[in-house]
Amino acid sequence: MFTGIIEGLGTIIGIRSSGQGKRFTIEADFSLEGMGIGDSIAVSGACLTAVVIRGSRFEVDAAPETLSRTILDQAGIGERVNLERALRLSDRLDGHFVSGHVDGVGKIKNKRSMGNAIIISISVPESFLRYMIQKGSVAVDGISLTINELHPDGFEVSIIPHTAGLTTIGFKRAGECVNIETDMLGKYVERFISVKPASDQGDNVKGSVIDMEFLSKSGFLK
Repeated sequence: MFTGIIEGLGTIIGIRSSGQGKRFTIEADFSLEGMGIGDSIAVSGACLTAVVIRGSRFEVDAAPETLSRTILDQAGIGERVNLERALRLSDRLDGHFVSGHVDGVGKIKNKRSMGNAIIISISVPESFLRYMIQKGSVAVDGISLTINELHPDGFEVSIIPHTAGLTTIGFKRAGECVNIETDMLGKYVERFISVKPASDQGDNVKGSVIDMEFLSKSGFLK
């Protein structure tokens, strides 16, 4: 589990085939003290497991499923990536709950300045939009961001100078792709209201059903 608060950047310094997957060697810009083999680390939002650690250098394996859903399949030597080690229960919970299970890829449509902020418009598959709401959370390349505006084909976020300077989003250009993870809470809500209760206990057991009708009657939907 992660928060989307990026610790720092890393550089991909090695890529080699690993079965149908790939093994990446990454040099972190910060100390990995306290991190052990088997620990999780988010690489531009994708949750991977450290299998080798040498100082600030580590290796991770990306399975075919991960490569098919993320920008890692197209990553090259020298590419900069966002890094975040797994959340500790003793940490302050900034950002939002990020699983590191990337839903898929979006594309930066344009970037424009507004005051001291950078407004970035990102296009995503239509299926992602069902889990997005205005002022809700989204992870872009592992960065926890707030959705300013929703559009039929994507969304907009506002990047402050601190985030632009610390992460890859500051130097990515229009046309480049980014990893997208939608808010997991929306997925759970959809699952709860779409799955009917098991009926194998007969009519003797009655329970409350949370569905769209219930939410509407209870004032949660307008």
